[in-house]
Amino acid sequence: MKVTKRDGRIVEYDRNKIVAAIQKANAEVDHYEQISEEKIDAIVASIENKGVDNLQVEAIQDMIEQKLMAERKFTLAKKYIIYRYTREMVRRANTTDDSIMSLIKNSNKDVMEENSNKNAYIASTQRDLIAGEVSKDLTKRVLLPEKIVKAHEEGVLHFHDMDYFLQSIFNCCLINIGDMLDKGTVMNGKLIESPKSFQVACTVMTQIISAVASSQYGGQSVDIRHLGRYLRKSREKYELHYQEMYGDSISPEIRESFIRDRLQDELKSGVQTIQYQINTLMTTNGQSPFVTLFLNLDQDDPYIEENAMIIEEILKQRIEGIKNEKGVYVTPAFPKLVYVLDEHNCLKGGKYDYLTRLAVKCSAKRMYPDYISAKMMRKNYSGNVFSCMGCRSFLTPWKDEKGEYQFEGRFNQGVVSLNLPQIGILAQGDEEKFWSLLEERLALCFEALMCRHHALEGTLSNVSPIHWQYGAIARLKKGETIDRLLHDGYSTISLGYIGVYEVTKLMTGVSHTDPKGTNFALRLMKRLRLACDTWKLETGIAFGLYGTPAESLCYRFAEIDRKRFGEIKDVTDKGYYTNSYHVDVREKIDAFSKFTFESQFQEISSGGAISYVEIPNMRHNLQALEDVVRFIYDNIQYAEFNTKSDYCHVCGYDGEIIINDRLEWECPQCHNKDKNKMNVTRRTCGYLGENFWNVGKTKEINSRTLHL
Repeated sequence: MKVTKRDGRIVEYDRNKIVAAIQKANAEVDHYEQISEEKIDAIVASIENKGVDNLQVEAIQDMIEQKLMAERKFTLAKKYIIYRYTREMVRRANTTDDSIMSLIKNSNKDVMEENSNKNAYIASTQRDLIAGEVSKDLTKRVLLPEKIVKAHEEGVLHFHDMDYFLQSIFNCCLINIGDMLDKGTVMNGKLIESPKSFQVACTVMTQIISAVASSQYGGQSVDIRHLGRYLRKSREKYELHYQEMYGDSISPEIRESFIRDRLQDELKSGVQTIQYQINTLMTTNGQSPFVTLFLNLDQDDPYIEENAMIIEEILKQRIEGIKNEKGVYVTPAFPKLVYVLDEHNCLKGGKYDYLTRLAVKCSAKRMYPDYISAKMMRKNYSGNVFSCMGCRSFLTPWKDEKGEYQFEGRFNQGVVSLNLPQIGILAQGDEEKFWSLLEERLALCFEALMCRHHALEGTLSNVSPIHWQYGAIARLKKGETIDRLLHDGYSTISLGYIGVYEVTKLMTGVSHTDPKGTNFALRLMKRLRLACDTWKLETGIAFGLYGTPAESLCYRFAEIDRKRFGEIKDVTDKGYYTNSYHVDVREKIDAFSKFTFESQFQEISSGGAISYVEIPNMRHNLQALEDVVRFIYDNIQYAEFNTKSDYCHVCGYDGEIIINDRLEWECPQCHNKDKNKMNVTRRTCGYLGENFWNVGKTKEINSRTLHL
């Protein structure tokens, strides 16, 4: 028999623990109130004779109390109840000591590796992680209903960002950077006026990004087109300067060359400021700002030529990279880049195709940018093109009082994700049972999401002036609540989901790429979307169906289910669940077919959708990349590339990292063996966890042997 603990762990049944608990209560009552050893054995036997495979620990304790009462040992039963209650209070009193001390000792692997963008060894990061552990503890013990905490622990759902739930901060946003630059803002009580030049605008923008990142827990996105106005201001400044200096004493051609040189120099410096500031600033949560730059050329933008120049410079500098401590150019993690494909730059003879070719070159070398198809996005979002937020979630269309669509200055309140494969495991192929379980769990997700929403209600604008008072989101008065921004669709709240492939396999016996599986998967996705749409009608809150990368959660859900249900072929035996609707990495499918297949799910998953393909040797395959980019424009809304590539951050070597006789990764150029300074990609099944060597010269990955 197994026993399910309060935290969801399943352990072997141990009769000695029951005996010890009753004996401790027995020792605290008078002799005539005690129960005999024979009676204790009988109580234990009655539990064991239930003939079940698994019992909840609370159920066992309930049975013991009932048996003691039946024996008329009322005082003993009371002592046992007090003992049980005291144990519960001890459990609830403090659950953070071990986790916090292990952080200080650098041994809390789960927390330290949860966010790859944070260096958990640095004091400032540890301070943030320690605060997070305290928040998780209070959230589980005090703030959330017990059934939601239990569902989280059992992998029914995932309540995201418990480590920040204690505070009145939200997930991610689209900064209203145009409003802040044009009307000015305030930071740390100091007025920042509208910039008079491109260089200053870039500096102010990075200061805003840093301040915003310090008061929210998700990513942020910035639309670069708002900088075009300031590049023109710089040009006008140089035109006036050279006119006053030389008048008509030099030819217009020479004057124009002076202006162009000065403007190009400022353009380069301004973009360099953005790149280096973002990568060297450290926010209060112990990492660089999690920011995305949105690179979109709007045909109706009066500053489109200036913005084309800015995008070109951003891509050139990203291709070059940033020097690490050894002076080697490497790929920075931030800012992330999202490049928009439209009629004028989709590699079909458009005016700005040269920028897209530069973007493709950047993708080949640096893995950025991601690509958005304006054509497909207009189809899915009422004719609009706008950036995803830093966490890759998308807002729902919303109109202001003038009837105009607004996206910048809006935000996402939070996320709860649903473990779809677990429902499939429990349903055992029975569709009626599956849909019934799904309804129960959707109701639980809704309750959890409303906890997230209600926690933000009543928040005063004073908690983050940069967001609520000085333009990043709004310009509310001091002491005003943010409540009106939480309702009527202004902000969103997201239902995430993991494992469409696995649940389809469980319910139909085939992948969701098979026509039979596709039918089931689409019905499932449409039900999830209907749930979000229904909740929106009932509450006035914009619920979005969110399917974007969630790597750590893919492993968490899979590990919980493997421990509970054992190894199930093509489900828990892989060590991971697939992200959202994605095709499993082991399936043989070409890039074009994958994008075509997944695009039908992106349309449904409008609260967040991204697809990726893995292309080998991207640096030497630019034509193939261009073909895929051209295909993206016509067929899928949001896509990115992965590749199999090795890279040494010590010397810059970008060939294949070798394995030496001591079974270590080694750079053949500088002989560096520090795995933390190398990017080595050997993906066969999608597993991204810890890999280890066996006695032969092979490496075991996810219980499979890969000969290298």
